[in-house]
Amino acid sequence: MNLPQHNAPDTATLEKTLPSTHYHDPAIWTREKERIFAREWVCAGRAEQLPDTGSRLLVDIAGESILLTRAADGRVHGFYNVCRHRGAQLCHGSGGGNANLIRCPYHSWAYGLDGRLIAAPHMKEGEDFRKADFSLYPVGVELWGGFIFIHLTPAEAKPIAEQFGGMPERVRNYPLSRLRIGRTLTYDVAANWKILAENYNECYHCAGVHPELCELVPAFRERGGSELDWSRGIPHRDGAYTFTRSGTTNRAPFPGLDADEQIRHKGELAYPNLFISLACDHVAAFILFPKGPDRTEIQVHFLFAPDEMEKPDFTPEDTVDFWDMVNRQDWAICESVQRGTGSRVHAHGYYAPMEDWNLDIRRYVADRIGD
Repeated sequence: MNLPQHNAPDTATLEKTLPSTHYHDPAIWTREKERIFAREWVCAGRAEQLPDTGSRLLVDIAGESILLTRAADGRVHGFYNVCRHRGAQLCHGSGGGNANLIRCPYHSWAYGLDGRLIAAPHMKEGEDFRKADFSLYPVGVELWGGFIFIHLTPAEAKPIAEQFGGMPERVRNYPLSRLRIGRTLTYDVAANWKILAENYNECYHCAGVHPELCELVPAFRERGGSELDWSRGIPHRDGAYTFTRSGTTNRAPFPGLDADEQIRHKGELAYPNLFISLACDHVAAFILFPKGPDRTEIQVHFLFAPDEMEKPDFTPEDTVDFWDMVNRQDWAICESVQRGTGSRVHAHGYYAPMEDWNLDIRRYVADRIGD
């Protein structure tokens, strides 16, 4: 293939990104589904989405339909949404509802909320058929910070703390388990999930893409974001302390935050699919649900303290509106990257020195699916 001629750049100080095929090739996406999303702890939602016994939540994890329930013992259980009889899907749509049995719509096999087969019409218990042998296929379930994490291959699951690394310690002062959803936004973005993660992991783009955000957080446009101290948190402009257009809010800060956390912003990326942005009065949690190599659904839950939500003047709009503007700027530029990396001349990109954190996803993916 004859490509347009160009001068080769001096890449002595630049690291290459993943090959462009990693953002477009269905074969790469198939490997990621099996070696990442089926073998890592993946965020599926918030525990409060299953508030009562019998509550159900249906989620799609890289093409696998997963049913989550809350059983009478208060625990969250998870199963493949597949009947053990003939393979019909047990639930459709959102999976919402509240019932003590999960009944297959095909032949009415019925399962308990813990996945045990309870009844199979006209089938007699005996040597040839034992209900105990036909429980639903389970997935691993762990709760952390009020989030539900699932593992599609539970027999191979490592302790979830090993996957998180130092993140829990860095956010220990934020009452994540107590927070509740004040608003949820859902986006359908025409971009690969890794492009979204790379974008979240750097602020080299902020000065050009997010002028309003940089008015609130001037540090985002200084030196290409190369000297940001995320462990301490990023300072706002003078007089501002949270992610709203004004930089202020009538919501009280979370109790227990240190002096920096009361006025600075923190961000964490929990691979493979959870971004957490933490302010003193709210948390924006981004959960990525990849739908293919070129499309990702993103659910953003805005989390607030319950006592603030109970106040008669509570409204989440000051932060939701600001975040929605910033999000749409990000999604638009990520979609542009998705289109551009599909060009026949683009074999790979480069990470500038201020994008060193983006090397994390290159290593993360390569370690799991190979170079």
